[in-house]
Amino acid sequence: MHGTETRKPLPGFVGGTLDRVDPIRSNARLLAQTFADPAARLLAMDGLEPVEADGHLVLEPLAADARVEDHVLLGIDPARRPIFARLIADLGPNMVPTPRSRAIAGLVPAEEVALYGTARSLVHWHGRHRFCSVCGAGTQPVKAGWSRKCDMCGSEHFPRTDPVVIMLAEHAGRVLVGRQHGWPQRRYSALAGFVEPGETIEEAVARELYEEAGVRVRDVRYVMSQPWPFPSSLMIACVAQTDDDALTLDQTEIEHAVWCDADGVRAAMAEEVDAPFLAPPPMAVAWHLLDHWLADVAGPNASA
Repeated sequence: MHGTETRKPLPGFVGGTLDRVDPIRSNARLLAQTFADPAARLLAMDGLEPVEADGHLVLEPLAADARVEDHVLLGIDPARRPIFARLIADLGPNMVPTPRSRAIAGLVPAEEVALYGTARSLVHWHGRHRFCSVCGAGTQPVKAGWSRKCDMCGSEHFPRTDPVVIMLAEHAGRVLVGRQHGWPQRRYSALAGFVEPGETIEEAVARELYEEAGVRVRDVRYVMSQPWPFPSSLMIACVAQTDDDALTLDQTEIEHAVWCDADGVRAAMAEEVDAPFLAPPPMAVAWHLLDHWLADVAGPNASA
């Protein structure tokens, strides 16, 4: 084969290579040894924002006076270096993500984007959970920063991940895309919403599509997932079928929605000038969901 094969980008924050070394997290002696390892490195962060130089995240030696209890052990990288992030007692307004934190996906390798996403989610969680939700007393990080324990009642709290379904409804060789208020002009994407208590993923997909677009769906199929550290979600991408393309939009959630055929989606993915909409960026799982639909759903349908 001549030339080079073009590889599709990974979604942002996917592709982590760290060994998360759970046995070390729960063993104070092993944790102390790991923290004292001369190979150990600190992931440099400006509050919650990434620090990059020459196409890589900045990793620094741990300071001589650093304390293990002020850090979270992210894991051990393929070069056998323990990687830590520093916890911050009060992040203040720095909790709000800036374009810089999303742009990192185009500046460093995928495994480093995933490393940053893990660090951001954990440091953010610690900053928001300094007090016990049971009794209100202060909490302290334990287990190498992977939980917090209450000083008063002893309750233990763990980092949360919020599941979010993001989905395409399909009807007669077309998929439904919509736009939220305030998005860039012409930007459309898959619809999405949080999974609620007591729901399966399939039920959440069906509920969200009905609530936001008035569409009843069946045959929900899982496609892929993506961690999203703003602050800490897991995007669960699905495709579902509907027998009725009539739309009734929730205008508080969706400004506009449209059914788009494969040619239109393909043009949007290729960023053609006359495409019917502006596709989400490749770092978003929605881009990959549309790409999956074109490759595995629209393709066979188009040739049938």
